[in-house]
Amino acid sequence: MSEVMKSSDTKSSGNNVDVRNVENGNKKVLKIFVGYDPREDLAYEVCRYSLLKRSSIPIEVHPIKQSELREKGLYWRERGKFESTEFSFSRFLTPHLAGFDGWAMFVDCDFLYLGDIKELTELIDDKYAIMCVQHDYTPKETTKMDGAVQTLYPRKNWSSMVLYNCSHPKNKVLTPDVVNSQTGAFLHRFQWLEDDEIGEVPFVWNFLVGHNKVVEGDLKTSPRAIHYTLGGPWFEAWKDCEFGDLWLNEMEEYKKASEKKMD
Repeated sequence: MSEVMKSSDTKSSGNNVDVRNVENGNKKVLKIFVGYDPREDLAYEVCRYSLLKRSSIPIEVHPIKQSELREKGLYWRERGKFESTEFSFSRFLTPHLAGFDGWAMFVDCDFLYLGDIKELTELIDDKYAIMCVQHDYTPKETTKMDGAVQTLYPRKNWSSMVLYNCSHPKNKVLTPDVVNSQTGAFLHRFQWLEDDEIGEVPFVWNFLVGHNKVVEGDLKTSPRAIHYTLGGPWFEAWKDCEFGDLWLNEMEEYKKASEKKMD
């Protein structure tokens, strides 16, 4: 069991991917699994830092590293030509990694959190198997990130940030065998669920750069979590993207905090 991380803590939460709900006083710790790709190590670290920094509730943050999952015998499928990251399918192991217990969250590493994750957990409704932002999104670009192919499919980006009710009976289907064998359509479109088992989260918690817009004077459109889905400032070609300055500032703060920890 990895140590419990609090919002003021900036040290590593470890890479143990087989975790369970743990108690911190009377509060349950929210387990957050972040997709990890070696090409985007810095993006992961900044995402993690932004979560911990602003969280007023106890959280654990764990990278989903494909290499570790393979070592543990939890992931063995070959990488397909349309998989733009190493966590394209391993993300669906989240309920399994959480021991099919309580609520847990998966999020891509290309997120920057501007809001307190406590606000998101207050939206949780146990009647749902999962909860996510239900984007109606069709990207115009044919490539993203560092030249990766932009694929189009229904419910695109729904799986990029998901609150999983890991105890829900329907989610018990997400075993390693299923995650390693099922199609992208089955997994990314949540085809193991009925539509009414998917709860909706406001779009500001998965604010797509280049798609979602802030409306002046309307606080309900102010992003709580920015998703650099086409590519973020950690890639040279995307250093000047919208909201890129926020990420770069967070990166500088993360680096200073890391250096201070090592002193």
